[in-house]
Amino acid sequence: MANSTSIKEKFQSFWKELLSYFNVAEDLEPQLKAEQTIRSGVSFKGSQLLVLIFAIFIASLGLNTNSVPVIIGAMLISPLMGPIIGMGLGIGIEDYDLLKRGLKNIIMAIIGSLAASAIYFVISPQYEGSSQLLARTSPSIYDVFVALFGGGAGIVSICCRNKGQVMPGVAIATSLMPPLCTAGYGIATWQSHFFFGALYLFFTNMVFILFASLLGVKLMKYKKIIRQGSQRNRKIQNVVYTIVFATIGVSCYLTYGMIRKSIFMASAVHFVETEMVFPNTQVLNHSEYIDKGKRYIDVTLIGAALPKDSLQLAMLAKLDSVGLGGTVLNIKQGFSITRDEIDNEKNFDRFYSVMQQEISNRQEMIDSLKEAIRNRDSYADESVRVAPEVRVLFPTIKDIALSKIVASTIGDVEHRDTVNMVFVNAPGGLSEIDKKKLSDYIGVRLQEKAVHVAVNPSNFPWPSRHD
Repeated sequence: MANSTSIKEKFQSFWKELLSYFNVAEDLEPQLKAEQTIRSGVSFKGSQLLVLIFAIFIASLGLNTNSVPVIIGAMLISPLMGPIIGMGLGIGIEDYDLLKRGLKNIIMAIIGSLAASAIYFVISPQYEGSSQLLARTSPSIYDVFVALFGGGAGIVSICCRNKGQVMPGVAIATSLMPPLCTAGYGIATWQSHFFFGALYLFFTNMVFILFASLLGVKLMKYKKIIRQGSQRNRKIQNVVYTIVFATIGVSCYLTYGMIRKSIFMASAVHFVETEMVFPNTQVLNHSEYIDKGKRYIDVTLIGAALPKDSLQLAMLAKLDSVGLGGTVLNIKQGFSITRDEIDNEKNFDRFYSVMQQEISNRQEMIDSLKEAIRNRDSYADESVRVAPEVRVLFPTIKDIALSKIVASTIGDVEHRDTVNMVFVNAPGGLSEIDKKKLSDYIGVRLQEKAVHVAVNPSNFPWPSRHD
């Protein structure tokens, strides 16, 4: 019993020591000092407004040039975190004047950011969405977690004495500035999917930074402003929680779609690389995408043309077998390949390689056919040349024919062999010794090791029969 009590006390002691590592109470700034820091960052006037405008233009330049370092620099400069954390503090301590001021300033910041970035992209040469622009149009549940943890790190660093270099990292991780610039690009180019996707990403980040700040204020037990109107506070908090859970719901739905798309893309790429492999035809390029809920695979083939209908049927059957049933498969080959597909640098290198291989294969075929024709002609010519000599050496032979033929078995297992044949018309017959001499003689003339002699084959159309 005593031993059991000792173990329990050790565990409790260990647990208390472990919890002490997470206790921030001793490191907290006084509430008044922390509030002053947060309140000073809420307003957008004078220098802060100019810094925001400069940051907008820097971020727009980074998106325009697809430069990650420039975008990161803009996020470090941007003062957008201030009003959002201020709104979280205002809700937490029931200071509705601070909440209104933060909301007013963040709305003005959004309007100003959208206007500045739209003006930039109207006059800039950017006409197509870069990868950095496109990355700011697909919010997901992962953005929720980034904003929540980033906001938590931000409020803790502000309210504690040991601040470190937290806020620059939070500014980069939560990514408030680039989505606003992308939304401005959507306005400048009249592309609604850029505008709404990027604006929703900004809204998601803003809501969860605010929510993390509110939770931080609650957990640090900041004193509320003494006033009547607890019902009003409950209404505001209900609105905040409703927005939070609605945002989580939409983000989960978008994440589900994103995961489904990723699985489809991986399966489609694997299908093309493993199933669409042909001896004399190669895949020049392929693209997989989803449009209006429909899945597509576009494949461009180059090399020997394949039967279109049978190829399509065979590939659709394979799509069903690998779980990609219902996917629209578009196969292009031969003259259906566009110039743009070939002009693409990656495709051009592959096209050049395939064409080189095709030229090499065709040259080998040509050389093989030439060799076959030479062999056939040499046998025909040699048959005419040796006829007078054979008449002298073997007086009993009236006609001779030389041929190289292919012999093949008929059955379950097929075997083939090439045979050099000499057919002779010798009415008086030919002894085995003479057959051996004739075989050796023709072998020397044709430079062949094995020559087979057939004497008096029946029904052979000898020329002498026509005389």
